[in-house]
Amino acid sequence: MTDRSVHDVLGPSAHVDTFTRDNLPPPEQWPDFLLDGFDYPERLNIGVELTDAMVERGHGDRVALIGNGRRRTYKELADWTNRLAHAMVTDLGVKPGNRVLIRSANNPAMVAAWLAATKAGAVVVNTMPLLRAGELAKIVDKAEIAFALCDTRLMDEMTTCAKSSAFLETVVGFDGTSNHDAELDRLALEKPVTFDAVPTGRDDVALLGFTSGTTGAPKATMHFHRDILVIADGYAREVLNVTPDDVFVGSPPLAFTFGLGGLAVFPLRFGAAATLLENASPPNMIEIIEQFRATISFTAPTAYRVMLRAMDEGADLSSLRAAVSAGETLPAPVYEEWMQKTGKPMLDGIGATEMLHIFITNRFDDHRPACTGRPVTGYEARVIGEDGTERPRGEVGRLAVRGPTGCRYLADDRQTDYVFNGWNITGDAFVMDADGYLHFAARNDDMIVSSGYNIAGPEVEAALLSHPAVAECAVVGQPDEDRGAIVAAHVVLAEGHSGDDALVTALQEHVKAAIAPYKYPRSIRFLDALPKTETGKIQRFRLKD
Repeated sequence: MTDRSVHDVLGPSAHVDTFTRDNLPPPEQWPDFLLDGFDYPERLNIGVELTDAMVERGHGDRVALIGNGRRRTYKELADWTNRLAHAMVTDLGVKPGNRVLIRSANNPAMVAAWLAATKAGAVVVNTMPLLRAGELAKIVDKAEIAFALCDTRLMDEMTTCAKSSAFLETVVGFDGTSNHDAELDRLALEKPVTFDAVPTGRDDVALLGFTSGTTGAPKATMHFHRDILVIADGYAREVLNVTPDDVFVGSPPLAFTFGLGGLAVFPLRFGAAATLLENASPPNMIEIIEQFRATISFTAPTAYRVMLRAMDEGADLSSLRAAVSAGETLPAPVYEEWMQKTGKPMLDGIGATEMLHIFITNRFDDHRPACTGRPVTGYEARVIGEDGTERPRGEVGRLAVRGPTGCRYLADDRQTDYVFNGWNITGDAFVMDADGYLHFAARNDDMIVSSGYNIAGPEVEAALLSHPAVAECAVVGQPDEDRGAIVAAHVVLAEGHSGDDALVTALQEHVKAAIAPYKYPRSIRFLDALPKTETGKIQRFRLKD
């Protein structure tokens, strides 16, 4: 790509706040985008496409969202989001292009807030409910966020973040239990059920997806309105063959693009139903599938292990026609046991926040154990060496992909680390076999993938080092049968402290209070010294061994 400005390569924009377009990487640093077959009008608003447009297509009386004891139709969802959008624009002053942070667990109210903010032309940043004020502050600062919509049950950390923020000016609560007894809900109840959505461009940024567990400053991936349709019209249409009769269920947070796609975008694009339950943890997945006769499940292999054990006790998963596994590699024994007990395939796939969703997958008529499959239609994949040349079949190398979605980081020098010669370098090591099927080998870096969550060791180390008993520490991933890996901390104690069970518990609680609790070290070992190089660099590979 020759040196051109962003404005030379993008279509019209409706953003009056041009922050996101101004902070796109220069086009010569973008990956190649393969958009054949994904043609959308220049003016496109995802909030409209997933609500009002579905009503116009005849889905108004079909169930769109299930949760909090209610089933909401597409017409009800359209009306709800239009009222909310009015409130955001007229009462809160949200302008097209403003960033709006949403903080909530998985529930219908979070989806409604996301769709409404998108209708208002905002750029939405969905966040994990477990994040602490310090973690939220990094996101707010990176994206220069002025508005936050927060479930009233999660206001404490959000309020703490706002008190010291140079950017966050407005924090408004909504009722995640859908009793409509919070400020945003009360404002919306007085508004009309029709709303003239902002005519955003297909190339306007609609969503900022922050990568989980990255080292240093957080990375924000930038996704256009068209990108959100691409993942539905590509993967969900081709691989899952979604119909209006489908009922989706899953455990990944909506704050992750894996969860947002699988539990909101995919069902709403095709007139299906999304089951959004805050208690959709692995032990509860069985009951949820049975109760709602779910047909498509999105979760990680660790959750499927729990579900397999429950099936031994007579659980009925006969309604499921698709079990999608992502977030970590799917072990062959889990796949084989699932096939044995259900007679239906488990579709392993790999996605990335940078790519928005799954780009390599197994298919209903083409699946095998210990195999991630082949690229989704529209994507290309190759396995390359350090020099960028393609590796021979059967040899391990770096996974490189390109297609209709790809990496665009918000104002980040690391763009050139992820994109090389037009290809997205995902950070995964793969093998391509003689038939063109891809098999996962490992992560290229030291990211710890535990139960589908990406956890960065240095972030956990920083939390541990803030405890007075810790002099030095190093964190690595330790293989674990149930979780894939666990966070294992190796700690050198400060003088005057002794390592015992009480201190292990104290350090674990300290980490839970400092950062998101799921990142805490499940294993803590006390050492006299950490292995280091002559230059003083910690040799983490020796700790892994």
